[in-house]
Amino acid sequence: DIGTNSKKSVDYPDFAEKLGLQVAKNPAKKGILTCGTGIGASIAANKIPGIKAALVHDEKEAILSIEHNNANVLVLGGRPFDKKKIKKILLAWLNAEFQGGRHARRINKIEKIEEKYSHEII
Repeated sequence: DIGTNSKKSVDYPDFAEKLGLQVAKNPAKKGILTCGTGIGASIAANKIPGIKAALVHDEKEAILSIEHNNANVLVLGGRPFDKKKIKKILLAWLNAEFQGGRHARRINKIEKIEEKYSHEII
């Protein structure tokens, strides 16, 4: 738990960076981020090498984000969901397993793109 611990408005990039660094340093960890829409938190987290943050809207997307993309950060928009739906999405994501196979090949290609451009200014 990296916060926030109040109702005061905060800047989601700060939390996305903190969480992303924790997950990137420990590949066995997974992280969960929320912000109003989830879009900004997803963009910010994906700036950290090794992070595969997936913005999901339902249980099926949550499962596929793991099965096909091996996502290590789940991102939810807080505004569009009620607590019951969020719980279903979280459980689906936490219980899903990466399928490997053709998906592993694709993840390797994504990682090569990340490596290629992470040190280069375009």
